[in-house]
Amino acid sequence: MPVPPSSSAQAAREALAARLLNLRKDAGLTGRELSVRCGWHPAKTTRLQKGAVAPTDADIRAWCAACGVERQAEDLIATARAVDSMYLEWRRLHRTGMRKVQEDFYALHEHTNVCRVYSSNAVPGFIQTPAYATALMQSITDFQGTPDDVAEAVAARIARSRFLYQGNHRFVVLLEEWVLRSRIGYPETMIGQLRHLLTVMPLPSIALGVIPFTAQRLVWPLEAFYLFDNRRAVIETLTAEVNITQPRELADYQRAFAQLSRMTVHGDRARALIEAALDTLA
Repeated sequence: MPVPPSSSAQAAREALAARLLNLRKDAGLTGRELSVRCGWHPAKTTRLQKGAVAPTDADIRAWCAACGVERQAEDLIATARAVDSMYLEWRRLHRTGMRKVQEDFYALHEHTNVCRVYSSNAVPGFIQTPAYATALMQSITDFQGTPDDVAEAVAARIARSRFLYQGNHRFVVLLEEWVLRSRIGYPETMIGQLRHLLTVMPLPSIALGVIPFTAQRLVWPLEAFYLFDNRRAVIETLTAEVNITQPRELADYQRAFAQLSRMTVHGDRARALIEAALDTLA
């Protein structure tokens, strides 16, 4: 069973805070004594060793110097930066627009052999049509209030589709039937998108399945997530992108994907569900 998507980042923050706390205790310092050596208020020490705030590079260097363990500073800084990259708010990622994030995903797909996707909210980017991607990304930009570079971001997103045809990339996609029925953009936008799904289904690089409304649930509907080989999971929430690299949590998402796959129909049965969704738009 997957853990809540922000728990991995929070657990990592708490583990880092515990390391700072243990360094202080090993040095025989009270929180007040460490605060004096670092030149800040004791309340800051309390927040840092509880994981209530993220330490800066300067904070970590000061802490390690106060404890007489300067050599550990760089390792702790690297850990802190890794923690910071686990939970990334969309508004922060999109502060200059959406194009840069799409280019980063392009690079991630380029270096991935097998991408497994479970989507409960929208068609995955690498099989979106330009019209569908435009409607979806415009709504996200409007909601977040971030700079509007939708045209450039759509081009960067659609570029990922080349991996369906080039190299040895493999995509395994599980869509909740709701995704086929949820109207992103105008009716003609959805018609074009659903027809595109029917077009890409026969490609040898993709295995596309649908979880019917009527499926007996082995796993409840989850947030959308991507598994990049066996090394990284990316979970998309309303407010943030969560990156999972811990083996235990990767195993949870792999297990969830396997159970969701057991509820999925493929081939003619999946095609029938897509065509039924198309019929509602005719």
